[in-house]
Amino acid sequence: MAGQIPTQFIDELLARVDIVDIIDTRVPLKKAGKNLHACCPFHNEKTPSFTVSQEKQFYHCFGCGAHGTAIGFLMEYDQLSFPEAIQELADHVGMTVPTTQQASLSPVKQSLYDLMDKVGQYYVHQLQTHPQRQAFVDYLKRRGLSQKTVELFGIGMAPDGWDNVLRTFGSNPQQTKQLLDGGLLIKNDKGRTYDRFRNRIMFPIWDRRGRVIGFGGRVLDDSTPKYLNSPETPIFHKGAELYGLYQARKANRKLERIVIVEGYMDVIALAEHGISNAVATLGTSTTADHLRLLLRAAPEVVFCFDGDRAGRDAAWRAAENALPMLGGNQQLKFMFLPDGEDPDSLVSEQGAEAFNERVVNAQNYSEFFFETLGSQVDLASMDGRARLVEMAKPYLKHVPAGVYRDMLEQRLAELSKTNIATLNKHLEKPAQQQKRPAKKQAMATMTPIRMAITIVLQYPILAREIDDVAAIQSVKQPGVNILQELLETLHQHPHLTTAALLERWRDKENGAHLQKLALQPLSLSADALKHELTGIVSRLQKEAKSQRINELTSKPFSELTEAEKAEVKSYK
Repeated sequence: MAGQIPTQFIDELLARVDIVDIIDTRVPLKKAGKNLHACCPFHNEKTPSFTVSQEKQFYHCFGCGAHGTAIGFLMEYDQLSFPEAIQELADHVGMTVPTTQQASLSPVKQSLYDLMDKVGQYYVHQLQTHPQRQAFVDYLKRRGLSQKTVELFGIGMAPDGWDNVLRTFGSNPQQTKQLLDGGLLIKNDKGRTYDRFRNRIMFPIWDRRGRVIGFGGRVLDDSTPKYLNSPETPIFHKGAELYGLYQARKANRKLERIVIVEGYMDVIALAEHGISNAVATLGTSTTADHLRLLLRAAPEVVFCFDGDRAGRDAAWRAAENALPMLGGNQQLKFMFLPDGEDPDSLVSEQGAEAFNERVVNAQNYSEFFFETLGSQVDLASMDGRARLVEMAKPYLKHVPAGVYRDMLEQRLAELSKTNIATLNKHLEKPAQQQKRPAKKQAMATMTPIRMAITIVLQYPILAREIDDVAAIQSVKQPGVNILQELLETLHQHPHLTTAALLERWRDKENGAHLQKLALQPLSLSADALKHELTGIVSRLQKEAKSQRINELTSKPFSELTEAEKAEVKSYK
């Protein structure tokens, strides 16, 4: 897959990207000597063993063995494909990925992305030019939206009529099928095909890369449904997408907090008042996929719900889904609105400062958790407190082992007026996150060639000390070809980092082995390593010369070519 994006582009991208910036926005790092560290995001731990080297542009966890470059980190942490990780990094540093990257997408998906973008532009154009536009424009003005905000969220309109999109984009059976695949048309039982969205304000839904993947439409009257979303399609999965996340990430270089609200208009109204960190689910409860996406995007997530029964039930469902993700550096909070208010009305009446104050003072997860369970029992009685423990047990077993789990147990002991020792007799063992087997650092015997490869990987600048790289190619020892290729690569591209070298070997047979060597501890100083490397290569060059002499002198002199005879004489 890497081969579909020019190697030179990846080299330049990694030269501009700082892995520390990429990881620190997702996993807060602390300085530890010349490196930085944190608790590993890929397994549960109390003591930091996750290390990031700014010099090598490489990360490694000594606990679970996870390691890689900025590209590899995004692929594992954000669950991106290789081309998606490249695009994410390119967006971060303002580079444009060569168009050959499009080959990584299936033709069906790519054509759907293109179609959705065109339809989104069509809806925007209708809001600007259609004879029926005024009612839609007036609605947006009544909601207090400026033209800037309307443009920011790409808001448009679907005119009244059964076949506006069908006639505009479905001129042949193949295009009609594509419109059906994208959820823009409906085909009924009688075989009639017509537009899904009619006479509605249209809200395009973007993915994290800013591609239109679906739409939401709102009616202006009392028609039902009030809101209508695109169905599931090859590029749109509502349980894994969040409305407004793309805009939030664009507006905030580093998201410290995300507020999750109920609907499109709440996100848009908050943005109108300068609150640019709100997102919304797409007509579904907050799923585990949503939570993973949110916690990767910001260290703090605040759920904003109505204060009525339905709102608190929705908050509890979110709290249940969050149980396996609690702990670490993330924090979840719950904010409940006054009766009859939603984020749109509240920010319009009280302003952004008052709304943000409510966000800051939102209820912590643990407070909401125990308040919700405690409200169902009589904590003044022993029976009620015993019931509280029984109610909490099935939830706590899903919380990963760690400090936060221990503190939840401590709080439960306090509320039930018992002690941890007694409580632990009745609680199930905490859920353990799946750990990958630790990758042993003990290497096979460190042969001279393996040592040379390790030095070159970790200190690419030392390759400049080596002359006549081609002279070692005839040496018949394991690894010589890899060492020669590394040295030649660095002679041609002397500014490559460890990360860039490893990315060049990502899909090659020896890629995984080189990553292990990049992690191998080297106790010598840089100056000593330079002498070690030049000494190893010098010995290989001498060995190559000796092998060549033996090869030539083992033949009768009369059978040698004139060039070979001259070569033999030169060795004497």
